[in-house]
Amino acid sequence: MMRRLVNIKLIMLKNQIVSVFFQLGVARIARSFALALLFACAVYAQTFPNRPLKIISPYSPGGLGDTVPRGVAMGLADALGQPVIVENRPGASQVIGMQAAAKSAPDGYTLVFGSVTSLAINPAVTKDLPYDPVKDFAPVSLCMTTPLFLVIHPSVPVKTVRDLIALAKLQPGRLSFASGGNGSSNHLAGELFKLLAGVDLLHVPYKGAGPAMVDVMAGHVDLMLGGAGLAEARAGRVKVLAVSSAQRSSVAPELPTLQEAGVPGYEATIWFGLLAPAATPATIVTRLSQEIGRVLNQKTMRERFNTVDLTPTSPEGFADLIRREIPKWRKVVTTAKIPAL
Repeated sequence: MMRRLVNIKLIMLKNQIVSVFFQLGVARIARSFALALLFACAVYAQTFPNRPLKIISPYSPGGLGDTVPRGVAMGLADALGQPVIVENRPGASQVIGMQAAAKSAPDGYTLVFGSVTSLAINPAVTKDLPYDPVKDFAPVSLCMTTPLFLVIHPSVPVKTVRDLIALAKLQPGRLSFASGGNGSSNHLAGELFKLLAGVDLLHVPYKGAGPAMVDVMAGHVDLMLGGAGLAEARAGRVKVLAVSSAQRSSVAPELPTLQEAGVPGYEATIWFGLLAPAATPATIVTRLSQEIGRVLNQKTMRERFNTVDLTPTSPEGFADLIRREIPKWRKVVTTAKIPAL
């Protein structure tokens, strides 16, 4: 009996020793694999880039969504020593271009010019969105922000935002605001204004922000939160009461923010930034972010795009902005009962 117990204990001890050596072996293998992976990433980063890069623009040629990435591409090509091509993939409220980028190889050679619409608004207003704005992309750098301008037709008898709010409360549903379409950024900006100011305005959607502004200038619609307005105001066609950003814009520092003008907590900006497909090596993302920051801070870039604020950030800063904006606009969509498209 005693011998049997001893044998059992010996067997248990042997199994424990084998287990320990096995675990040590696995740990060594895991460490070796991790070191090999880090070495491979480091070598890859040192050789990057060795061929042309591509920036997907989910916009048609001509607007800021096209001209800004082309400006970045020119500077980035000089910095990296490789051509950087801009490929326009417009359509479906930027979904086509974003989906193409999400499916691209995560090697740093494909970037996409995302925006508040494609990354924060589409998730709230689009059914069955074929990409995930957080899981499918690695943010590289925010590139630019621009406020919306609260413009009104000169016939509206107000001089300030507080006057406008008071008039809207006296005439619920009588004042109208234009937008570039249901679920567009200026539509949601108008709904946020209604929510925070506690007013009832009639929404009039158009097929684009351009036609919407035309009808505000013609007096067919009373007001709009849009990216244009300064040139029109100087021509006497509209009045600009405030900007939608949290801080005054360098483009028009004389204009108060909506927060300053009587709508606490209001902030709605149009922003654009560059992203890579998810799983792009962090070393590549960091290098691209640094080079893009240098390009955007060049004097020639700031002179060329002097109607917007060029605002490069770290990858982490851009990722944080996206995470904050998604629930914000989803709440506006839910509260305003905007149907998914």
